[in-house]
Amino acid sequence: MSLFKRSKTTAKGFDWAGLGWLFLFFWYFSGITQLLILLSDTSGFTGFRQAFVMSAVWLAPMLLFPARTRVLAALIGVVLWACSMASLGYFFIYQQEFSQSVIFIMFESNVSEAGEYMTQYFAWWMVAAFLAHTAVGYWLWTRLRPVYLPRGQAMVAAVAIVLAVVGYPLIKQTQRTGSFAGGLEKFEDRIEPAVPWQMVVAYRRYGEQLENMQGMLHSASKIAPLRNLKDAMADQPATLVLVIGESTNRQRMSLYGYPRETTPELDKLKGQLSVFDNVITPRPYTIEALQQVLTFADEQNPDLYLSTPSLVSMMKQAGYKTFWITNQQTMTKRNTMLTTFSQQADEQVYLNNNRNQNAAQYDGDVIEPFNKALADSAPRKLIVVHLLGTHMSYQYRYPPTFNKFTDRQGVPAGLRDDQVPTYNSYDNAVLYNDFVVSSLIKDYAKTDPNGFLLYLSDHGEDVFDSSGHGTLGRNEGKPTAPMYTIPFMAWASPKWRESHDWNFAGDLSRPYSSSHLIHTWADMAGLSFDELDHSKSLVSADFKARPLLIGDPYQTPRKALIDFSLMQPKAPAAAVVQK
Repeated sequence: MSLFKRSKTTAKGFDWAGLGWLFLFFWYFSGITQLLILLSDTSGFTGFRQAFVMSAVWLAPMLLFPARTRVLAALIGVVLWACSMASLGYFFIYQQEFSQSVIFIMFESNVSEAGEYMTQYFAWWMVAAFLAHTAVGYWLWTRLRPVYLPRGQAMVAAVAIVLAVVGYPLIKQTQRTGSFAGGLEKFEDRIEPAVPWQMVVAYRRYGEQLENMQGMLHSASKIAPLRNLKDAMADQPATLVLVIGESTNRQRMSLYGYPRETTPELDKLKGQLSVFDNVITPRPYTIEALQQVLTFADEQNPDLYLSTPSLVSMMKQAGYKTFWITNQQTMTKRNTMLTTFSQQADEQVYLNNNRNQNAAQYDGDVIEPFNKALADSAPRKLIVVHLLGTHMSYQYRYPPTFNKFTDRQGVPAGLRDDQVPTYNSYDNAVLYNDFVVSSLIKDYAKTDPNGFLLYLSDHGEDVFDSSGHGTLGRNEGKPTAPMYTIPFMAWASPKWRESHDWNFAGDLSRPYSSSHLIHTWADMAGLSFDELDHSKSLVSADFKARPLLIGDPYQTPRKALIDFSLMQPKAPAAAVVQK
């Protein structure tokens, strides 16, 4: 009974100050990292809010066992402190939030790599920061005192806290998704910003996605190689580069006639580029698009990615050492397929381990590992670079120095004032994407390679571009042209041009779906094999124009597929420049 007696120091009322110190202690270990993330504009307010809410759950045992407050708080605090040290340290180094992707990277690294990591990123100021973080946590612990309530009230308060923080959100999400598994997944999203759940959820999801990925890799390992593959360049060194963009609509690039100068660097390189202006993506979503773009699958044969080699596997079969450098999220439920593609490469570099896409993550980070791959001693290399491009939220895709478009000049007249900031931030993201892609081309050219670089986006994006200016993002159920119109261009080195027919002037306006990229890539690379269909190669003399099919090929009936040619892209001249 003594555990639940009312505090002598709070005879006049409930000890709200004592409860406040308890909450502040538990919040501190999650809140300090989330506060830094928020203040640095690395991500939005959601993580900070959820960490605040979840910290309240630790008040329940404090109210139930007030006489053990300091001991229980110390035990819980040590766990929270350890998890917060890992989370805070990761933020110090990468300005990213800890996630299951980090665990994937940790388990994929060996002792030598871990040593290199420590040598490269360790700084003495971190020791001071960790000591200060620990000291503040200890000081908060010394301020804790028991908060007493009568037994009945303590039980009611503890149950109310658990129900409010855990029970109600879990039940609500279960009802919303229609299943407990779906509700649990959504609930985990809510609790993940708070320690120690950050580690618990990350590890559970890592195990789940790893199992899925290993199953995919096992299935891929059983796929038969291409039949009678021959390489016209087999006796020569070569370095080929595939750059995959994200959410970039070519109609917003000055290289393609957009009035605003959003691609100044690529504009300067235009004379060296083969710029194809009639290429579309089959689907407006990354995974669904790349299942076709990187394999022999297409809208009429969508499952071929399960039974035929990928582009990476094809190049490995041709004797190339393969690299995959990605600024996309790594181990998430949606991106398991992408990670499976990357794991088919000989070497991987994963740069984006954020918990969600609404976080500042700049594609300039790919340049250093790209140059390292270029310097690799392998005579024949394929380097795949997967950018985050102009993915929503657009303001997180570029650093402040690229915040060029800030007013209504160049904005269509029909846009509302509240739409203009989003419209401008997308153009700024395109501007930064121009810097990154052009930098990759320039760095590649400096190595005097024998090869070519091809850049395309996985899909487009409608940022108030289509009629009515009311569409933002992508919706396959309500398709608009900007969701599908993608940039597609290639740069070839002088050495490659000398030994290959690289005159594509008559091919630049051919109607083409990126779902057939693997045929174009093989043709450009000088490969031949039984499965190669020259009529699906954009640069072949045997090219055959086909309906540009878009839509969900898994819908029944298949007539859900439509011909993109029935949707006319907006002409660049339609933009109204305002002063």
